[in-house]
Amino acid sequence: MKLKNRFIRSATWENLADEKGHVTEKLLKIYQKLAEGQLGLIITGCSYVIEGEKEHPGMMGIYNDCFIEEYKKLTEIVHSYGSKIVLQFGYGGSQTSRKNVKNGTIWGPSAVPEMKTGIIAREMTKKDVKILIKAFVEAALRAKSANFDGVQIHAGHGYLFSQFLNPYHNQRIDKYGGSIKNRARILFELYDEIRNKAGKSFLVMIKINCRDFVEKEFTFEESKYVCKELAKRGIDAIEISGGIKAANELSSSGRKNINTRKKEAYFKNYATEIAQEIEIPIILVGGIRSIQTAENILKETKISYFSLCRPLLAEPGLIKRWLIEGNRRKSKCISCNRCRMPEGNFCIYNQIQ
Repeated sequence: MKLKNRFIRSATWENLADEKGHVTEKLLKIYQKLAEGQLGLIITGCSYVIEGEKEHPGMMGIYNDCFIEEYKKLTEIVHSYGSKIVLQFGYGGSQTSRKNVKNGTIWGPSAVPEMKTGIIAREMTKKDVKILIKAFVEAALRAKSANFDGVQIHAGHGYLFSQFLNPYHNQRIDKYGGSIKNRARILFELYDEIRNKAGKSFLVMIKINCRDFVEKEFTFEESKYVCKELAKRGIDAIEISGGIKAANELSSSGRKNINTRKKEAYFKNYATEIAQEIEIPIILVGGIRSIQTAENILKETKISYFSLCRPLLAEPGLIKRWLIEGNRRKSKCISCNRCRMPEGNFCIYNQIQ
């Protein structure tokens, strides 16, 4: 897949799909505004693959074929501006609020209290694992039919796949628990199934933590192992993030006051080492606020692409300003985190009222 530049909109929860996960006019306008901003690639907000099983309100769904035609409108809008678009999908695990789950059952690798929410998931059976993988594969095929350029598996930030990788949340004694090879098995099986069914030409990416930043964590060495194994299997790109909700200010979107170049790109060192050891493209996300930071990292490391979230909420035309208009002033985003408050991501949404 060829991109017109190295800037990517990382998956961002919009909270604007309807109750069943269907696309709204407001959501379409947001993606139009992002595509107008000349991004190379847009990754959608995380979508859910089983009806009624969503970790946040307002999430987009991809759980049956009725979504295909409406998503064709979305992909057509983005493609008309020369950008590419990838559908992110994931599953919440015990970071999910019970009020967002239709039947009240929350799946997890093991029945232990989530570090921050205290919610205890129901331990998944091997049959549950197969059901979930099948749901993701079918969702990937729907995304392909809707003309998305690919899919991204969300395996970071303490959601279900991230919990399988974490030794506290995953205390299983079967083939999906224990060693990092076993804890990552669900991801390897999922990737292999998507690739087998969707074909070699369909882009498959993953978002994964460099580490969890808590006491009982998915470590950096374990992250490198998983990335290397996925690269061997043929995954197309890996986005390196970090942290879970219990890590608070060390989580991917929790860091405030990124007001100097030194505070930018806070996962850079981890992503640099991973990029050095594998051949596939590595995407860096987290705290990029200036084009100079991205240029320096591109020059000094093997990191290939740069993913942004909060700066594009504050200023969806940021990349156009940097690359087309030549105004290289840093992002307007002041890392206040008001976009994470319950009322929603107010920056870009207020611009399209």
